[in-house]
Amino acid sequence: MTLRDRLNELSPLGGTPVFGEPHETPDGTTVITVTEPGLFGPRARGVFVVSGGNVEWVCTTNGERVALLGVLTGLIAAAFATAAAIKRPPWPDTRITITKNL
Repeated sequence: MTLRDRLNELSPLGGTPVFGEPHETPDGTTVITVTEPGLFGPRARGVFVVSGGNVEWVCTTNGERVALLGVLTGLIAAAFATAAAIKRPPWPDTRITITKNL
């Protein structure tokens, strides 16, 4: 599948949710997965948990993306601090002047 085919699959509002097959656990709880088409394949959005007549939505979080955002923020901050220190070092100006007494 080409990139153009992948892009044509996406809707303008971020994708249409795709509901998975319901799975029933031994205690009678039904779990329905929800995914969304993405550029690099389907992305999990969460699950519906149906138990005892109550429906609960459990959203998923991607810990890798959160960690990547933290690492990139630190890297950019370090780059700016390094650039500022190179342009204007934090130590005081030192000048050597020679004066001649006539």
